[in-house]
Amino acid sequence: MQKEHHHYIIHKPYGYLSQFIYEGKRKSRKKLLGELNDFPKGTMAIGRLDEDSEGLLFLTTNGMTSHEVRSKKVEKEYYVQVDGIITKDAIEKLKKGVEIGFKGIKYITKPCKASLIIGNPKLPIADRKIRDERHGPKSWASITVSEGKFRQVRKMTAAVGFPTLRLIRVRIGNTKLQLSFGEVLKVASFNI
Repeated sequence: MQKEHHHYIIHKPYGYLSQFIYEGKRKSRKKLLGELNDFPKGTMAIGRLDEDSEGLLFLTTNGMTSHEVRSKKVEKEYYVQVDGIITKDAIEKLKKGVEIGFKGIKYITKPCKASLIIGNPKLPIADRKIRDERHGPKSWASITVSEGKFRQVRKMTAAVGFPTLRLIRVRIGNTKLQLSFGEVLKVASFNI
């Protein structure tokens, strides 16, 4: 008899770890995904969003599905709010690939899609004050990658001189972020 697997799409809120058990050494008051829903045993995040990132996240009990979604065939799109007004030159550098550090080794990111977003993106995201306007201007960009190194998008924007202030994953494959902040949706399969 084949095991029935469960799949979920969630809008991971800012401040949550993309895990169900805290793996740190000290006791923690960190918020975990299990607080958002009663997930079955064996549920895992497909790819991760760090504690400071938010947006679209897939969860599954099926390791093969996890492998498919993380493959280089599936695009992941992020909206990033950066420190300063990002330039066309910086966008072009992002598109071509930039040098970042990964596990202590210099790495050139694969070519990707990148563009400037005029104004604030229209998304179901919580309105969070990132910093006071006295600290200078901010702007938004869209970055779409098919690879996923540790904190890659944050490292990419920093490499072109525009550190990330806020990062939101808005698309995985053909699935767009349409859930409200913290919402969980059980699905039969993922649209990738």
